[in-house]
Amino acid sequence: MRKIDLCLSSEGTEVILATSSDEKHPPENMIDGNAETFWTTTGMFPQEFILCFHKHVRIERLVIQSYFVKTLRIEKSTSKEPVDFEPWIERELVHTEGQLQNEEVMARDGHAIYLRFIIMSAFDHFASVHRVSAEGMAVSNLS
Repeated sequence: MRKIDLCLSSEGTEVILATSSDEKHPPENMIDGNAETFWTTTGMFPQEFILCFHKHVRIERLVIQSYFVKTLRIEKSTSKEPVDFEPWIERELVHTEGQLQNEEVMARDGHAIYLRFIIMSAFDHFASVHRVSAEGMAVSNLS
């Protein structure tokens, strides 16, 4: 089986929930494969979004490209519906003035159907997520 970027909309991944939306910067921008486009939050925290893979995947490496994100929590679920999330990764990101934060995580026990990303706090009133990338493979289709 080949490793692919599981978080691309072209692979069937969808953003099924986002707590804020701007028509110029919709949540789908995070999974279009282009770091020039992005999703932006409103001024309140926490903010979150949920990705659905529509299949059971095993993530080996996760990369989040963002701006102004301070504390990020990622939860995962292998349920057929987006419920029963369990804590997976929590990170304090470093503020990178004038350039994207590029947070890479080598994943342990990265089995998921859904990922919930929660931006707990930010370095500014707004934060943006430019790209989410997950290297891994599909384990099985949902039946």
